Amino acid sequence: MKKRIKMIFPVPMSDATRPLVESQLPPGLVRDDIEVVFVGAGHVMTLADSYYDMAIMEVAVIEAGMTAEAEGFDAVCVNTVSDSGLAALRSRLSIPVVAPAITAFHTACMLGHKFSILTMWPQWYPLYRKTIKEYGLESRLASIRSIDVRPDTQALLQGKEDVVFAKLLEAGRRAIEEDGADVIVLGSTTMHQSHAYLAEHLPVPVLNPGVIAYKQCELLLDLGLRHSKVAYPSPEQIKDNAFSH
Repeated sequence: MKKRIKMIFPVPMSDATRPLVESQLPPGLVRDDIEVVFVGAGHVMTLADSYYDMAIMEVAVIEAGMTAEAEGFDAVCVNTVSDSGLAALRSRLSIPVVAPAITAFHTACMLGHKFSILTMWPQWYPLYRKTIKEYGLESRLASIRSIDVRPDTQALLQGKEDVVFAKLLEAGRRAIEEDGADVIVLGSTTMHQSHAYLAEHLPVPVLNPGVIAYKQCELLLDLGLRHSKVAYPSPEQIKDNAFSH
């Protein structure tokens, strides 16, 4: 029987957006014994451009994931580098729950001494500062660099390759040469289309966070591991009706 992973994109997905989001896990990457189900979260589109938007995404991801175990999923993978809802879902669920920042940042630490986060615009900096501090990785972060381009939640990087890829490459080179980074982490799962280009043209490992998180899900399922319930204790009483459905 296939293992089922619920992949939660932190905003609603349209018919146009879904193929672009799902393409971060090409068919050859997903094993035959794994089924990945992508779901959008919430009811409104957010850009995570503020603490207000961050709170909306947190609630949306929790709501999308809290019934995963009852739905028969074997693991949950949050598909945003904000790691929205990660701690709450680990508390609510007994199945493994992983997310891109916690997995990609720690993978970067295994591959080098210092890593830089390469992102679209500075409005996302608070997301990284929050997770870096929470995971105790301040000493391993070389820099956060932005190309100051407003993200497109519908087309992602589609149609912008010539401009965006060149800007990301230049920012990546500066992170390596000026900031001392020896690993680069993409700052959003929506940037996955740039990964192959940057990995080919930069002299250090470039990590695609959505793929890293998915593969960590596979590893935990293969090893029969999950998050510690001492670290993430279950609630005394389930209050799912506090969320809208």
